[in-house]
Amino acid sequence: MNAAVTSPGRVNLIGEHTDYNGGWVLPAALSVELTATVMPRNDRKLSIAARGYSGTAERSLDDEADGSWSDPAVGAMREAEAMGLISAGADIAVRSTIPAGAGLSSSAALIVTLLKAARELAGSATSDAEIAVAARLAENEYMGVPCGIMDQMAVAIAKPGEAMALDTSNLEYRVVALPASHHMVVIHSGLTRKLTDGRYAARKEECDAAKEAFGTDALCLLEPADIEASGVDPALKRRARHCASEHRRVISAIGALESGDAALFGSLMNASHASMRDDFEMSLPEIDALVDDAVALGADGARLTGGGFGGCIVACVQADAREAWQAALLAKHPRSRYIDHIEAR
Repeated sequence: MNAAVTSPGRVNLIGEHTDYNGGWVLPAALSVELTATVMPRNDRKLSIAARGYSGTAERSLDDEADGSWSDPAVGAMREAEAMGLISAGADIAVRSTIPAGAGLSSSAALIVTLLKAARELAGSATSDAEIAVAARLAENEYMGVPCGIMDQMAVAIAKPGEAMALDTSNLEYRVVALPASHHMVVIHSGLTRKLTDGRYAARKEECDAAKEAFGTDALCLLEPADIEASGVDPALKRRARHCASEHRRVISAIGALESGDAALFGSLMNASHASMRDDFEMSLPEIDALVDDAVALGADGARLTGGGFGGCIVACVQADAREAWQAALLAKHPRSRYIDHIEAR
């Protein structure tokens, strides 16, 4: 018996680095997707073939992470074994239209998809939320990526065209409709990055240090005035200020979408990017220029999306102006490319 499962990529509309700091996030599923076919074996070997990579990776359930492209697949299958979903290896074939290194959850999509395939093979009643939690464990503990839960929850549960308002402190969520008047457009900056390159981990470590300095497990729930009045190290204060302000922007953004106020939503995106640029220091000059031009050319709002230091921006653009806006932006930034857009369904 084989199992074939498909999962979407995701874009985070607003709420960056809040998911491991006790806050809200607002991701949305994309139409770019990943499909994995899992064929069980009788030994502990993992044979992994993925379109876009040369050859086939020959690994084992007993392998530790080695930094290769196949690590997410190995981590997923090891987690599936720990959950009792599999007891042996597999031949795995992966096909994906999610660009790697773009901040669109290609690794989370692969891990979630393989765990769902293992669930299907086992005939298990494991929930999608439990799959998401297990997928995060694979990234945290096997791959050493200190990510939060947002990517896995969005990939495991959200459907293309939907936004997910997620409280990461308790995993409660609700679906939020996108405005029919606007599209959320994803543009790749042309700059790739990896969450394993150290800069994401450095920000996570700074947030952990800020939590200790402020005596809290949830930077997002700190009062902004208390942050400003503190004598905490200036860099840690900036990280905390981003988390607390971003959390509040997400809550306001959810309200803006629910009331159909695209202009307010766009202004919150702009403020989010400024906070990521100045307080969290996770943007790059090329991305700042792309965001600035996106707004100057007519977007209601635009921001870096994903873990930072490269990848994509997301912009809120009037639906009837999207194609002209897109052509003008890409003409000005020839390294960039259109990835996807989300519209109300």
